[in-house]
Amino acid sequence: MRLFVAVTLPEGLRRALWAASEPLRAAGYPVRWVPHDGVHLTLKFLGEVAASREAELVTALQSAVEGAKPFSVTLGGVGAFPSVARPRVLWIGCEAAPPLELLQDRVERAFAESGFPVEGRPFHPHLTLGRTRRGAHPRDFVGLEQAAADLNVQGELLVSSVDLMESVLHPSGARYTRRHVAELVG
Repeated sequence: MRLFVAVTLPEGLRRALWAASEPLRAAGYPVRWVPHDGVHLTLKFLGEVAASREAELVTALQSAVEGAKPFSVTLGGVGAFPSVARPRVLWIGCEAAPPLELLQDRVERAFAESGFPVEGRPFHPHLTLGRTRRGAHPRDFVGLEQAAADLNVQGELLVSSVDLMESVLHPSGARYTRRHVAELVG
């Protein structure tokens, strides 16, 4: 199974963000867009994991959220990694609120105890909108910076649970299935 740990968004918020970012999809940039129901906030990518380890992963997830209370983070703005001039990933920004950074660190530590390496890059919370298509060139994204700046993409995300998610890759894009939900009850 190809697994990751994420905060999923409520349907209403996903739809609102999808609608607000529609002008980017309509602009014709060479991007494989994430379907609206696939937008999420990744805390840790685990990769390929044997199904026999699922109970161990659920225990790690429960350990990571133990004692954590629900909190809100602000979503807003559209950007790209590594840059808008040479995009590979287009995203909606997510406030790096201290409770979110703490939760992500707890997820890293809990899964490190199960043998998953700690991410070497700093945590940059975001919601992926799409990834550039193979063969795309920077000239294909002329006007992207202004188009992104013109959008009014914003929202408030209540983080009240963390999910163990499965990703199944298809030619049309990844499909996600929630394997386990760990509630933040503080």
